[in-house]
Amino acid sequence: MAEAALALESCTKLFGREGAPVHALNQVSATVRAGRITGLLGPDGAGKTTLLRLAAALLLPDSGRVSVLGMDTRSEGMAIQQRIGYMPQRFGLYEELTVQENLDLYAALQGLSPVEKAARQQELLALTALGPFGGRRAGQLSGGMKQKLGLACALLRSPSLLLLDEPTVGVDPISRRELWHIIENRRAAGVSVLISTAYLDEAERCEDILLLHEGRLLVQDTQEALQGTLSGRCYRVRREGTPRRQLRTELAKRPGVLDATIQADGVRVLVEGGSPPAAPSEQWDAVSPRFEDAFVNLLRGQAASLQRPEPPPPPRRDLPRAQDGPAVIEVKELWRRFGNFDAVKGISFQVQAGQVFGLLGANGAGKTTTFNMLCGLLSPTSGTLRVAGQNLGRAAAAARARIGYVSQKFALYGNLSVLQNLDFFASVYGLGRQQRAIRRDWALSHFSLAPYARVNGQDLPLGFKQRLALACALLHEPLILFLDEPTSGVDPLARREFWSQINGLAESGVTILVTTHFMEEAEYCDELVLMSQGEILAQGSPQAIRSQAATRDLPSPTMEDAFIALVQAHEAGLRRAS
Repeated sequence: MAEAALALESCTKLFGREGAPVHALNQVSATVRAGRITGLLGPDGAGKTTLLRLAAALLLPDSGRVSVLGMDTRSEGMAIQQRIGYMPQRFGLYEELTVQENLDLYAALQGLSPVEKAARQQELLALTALGPFGGRRAGQLSGGMKQKLGLACALLRSPSLLLLDEPTVGVDPISRRELWHIIENRRAAGVSVLISTAYLDEAERCEDILLLHEGRLLVQDTQEALQGTLSGRCYRVRREGTPRRQLRTELAKRPGVLDATIQADGVRVLVEGGSPPAAPSEQWDAVSPRFEDAFVNLLRGQAASLQRPEPPPPPRRDLPRAQDGPAVIEVKELWRRFGNFDAVKGISFQVQAGQVFGLLGANGAGKTTTFNMLCGLLSPTSGTLRVAGQNLGRAAAAARARIGYVSQKFALYGNLSVLQNLDFFASVYGLGRQQRAIRRDWALSHFSLAPYARVNGQDLPLGFKQRLALACALLHEPLILFLDEPTSGVDPLARREFWSQINGLAESGVTILVTTHFMEEAEYCDELVLMSQGEILAQGSPQAIRSQAATRDLPSPTMEDAFIALVQAHEAGLRRAS
């Protein structure tokens, strides 16, 4: 224990739900080594947030012991909180206060002297690049800047142990890299870090891994050791003439395939072992394992819920395909101004029927404003919007009746059960009693919501909240589905299941428009628009976007590489022009 920044010994934590206690943590013993970055991973509901709150001495275990920096949380909680930094998922910034005022408030709450406060704030404002924004209200910051400010507030006391609960959820790739620069800077200064994350590429930045599942510790090891067990089991598969989404669907159903995800110009496959189950027309190339492969490999065999066959797509309807008719979404010279600020600057694009269309951009790029105008939630300052054949300026209600919408934040009724939410939205969409019952039964079965039918929305695990939101959006069988960062914060297995649903909908002819900060999800799109500073800076297929960022030093960039290179080049050009 001498080298442990955090040690849990046989820790159990119970929470009651409808009279039945739930094991948030069950006999967990784990160690976070001092001076290292440890990743805390697991599916939704695995117990990650509970473990972090125990480590912050905000909760006490029902049995077992938690030791933080050599102190017991039962008897020395206040002393522990003086030596740690803790950033929960929704860090409590005061949005009406400026950046500087938030830092001053947290410095006062943490008892820093005036001399300490001045020195720490100067250092952190430089580290986070927030110095020029000290007078800006927190509510006016982009998502990435808010996260950096929250992290700065957690670091004011120069902690020995830093606890971070999914600090990069909902921020763009550039902001994620900036946040990790801050975290690695603190690690280099000797701070121990325990970070939970929904991005498995971030796990590769961690030196140690704790993997939780259903409240139990599944494994504790280094990420290199976990990846090392998968040598010879990872491949990139290509088949000439077969679209990547179709190939992924076929491969996912093939015996011996544990995982199949779209990646660059092919499909990345994880096999159980032995010879790959290849067809004669396919090209299988061995690739190096990554941590995401190890994560899926460890979890696939743990529970029946993770071994479900992919759900069938909804019944195929006679909807027009991309080549059969006019665009179902038309955007022409679209502007949106807030006071003297142009959030969207004369953009134009089209979305064809049956496409999966991605809208990408850094925080503050204007994509959410564009998205809200397309959904009829916000009126444009000027320009033309046509959705499902309707001009949103003249027939917004008619257009909205033909679309489904899933917002970034859970927007259903938390105090209503799953059944009550389904019934309410079916009535809002005007479904008759018989059709309402049919569609409700379809939703419960298709999204595996039946076991949660009487559970309130607010009590669902995050992945099931996302399923319920998608089910409600599809009750009236819309022609177009709008998805605003629908998988933000959702674990990787739930994201895979979600995209299986989306692929099925696209195959049935539904048009999908999606925003996402997961660049690997952008590979599932037929067409992409990349926005920066309210303008479109790139448009085309994922392959076309990646090719625009290719250089001699990086001939085959990932989508994340392309996103960062194109956005940074555009913003640098704007700064030079000004």
